[in-house]
Amino acid sequence: MTRVFVQVKPGGRLPYFAAAMSRNQRIGLIVAALAVAAIAFLIARPGDDEPESSATTNPVQTETENGTDTAGPQPTTETEPPAPPVTRIAIAGGVVEGGPKTIEVTKGDTVRIVVTADADDDIHLHGYDIERTAAPGRPARFRFKADAEGEFEIESHVAEDAGRDPLVARLVVAPA
Repeated sequence: MTRVFVQVKPGGRLPYFAAAMSRNQRIGLIVAALAVAAIAFLIARPGDDEPESSATTNPVQTETENGTDTAGPQPTTETEPPAPPVTRIAIAGGVVEGGPKTIEVTKGDTVRIVVTADADDDIHLHGYDIERTAAPGRPARFRFKADAEGEFEIESHVAEDAGRDPLVARLVVAPA
């Protein structure tokens, strides 16, 4: 077994770390990497409130040398089913703006709900046992398939803990 001994220079640095980054440079690099990651996440994150675009087709027209129009082949595109509607709910000062909503869907539908709040809140959909956190600038987004029939309450745990009415909305799933 061969042992290598390295003599530490004055100042406590090892000789092969002389060209290493300073502490402030490392912190700056970490902050920059986190900023880039956060921006990439915000750009790449799918949004529930963005409208989905549908494809359109235009016939292709060409003109021949003698001036007659001929219709060229038309591109075929499959039309996507329309995006499910988004139910938007706003909580301000711990109270649902406009009162609790009733959301009516049919079994098998895709349900999309976006809850915004001016303070941190935990929003819970009973029956489906889905819980999301809402915060200022960061809405709680629900997207799921309505596979259970019945009436289900969506509640605010913060309102419940404060002794206020926790009902945010009522989801009614009718048979298909």
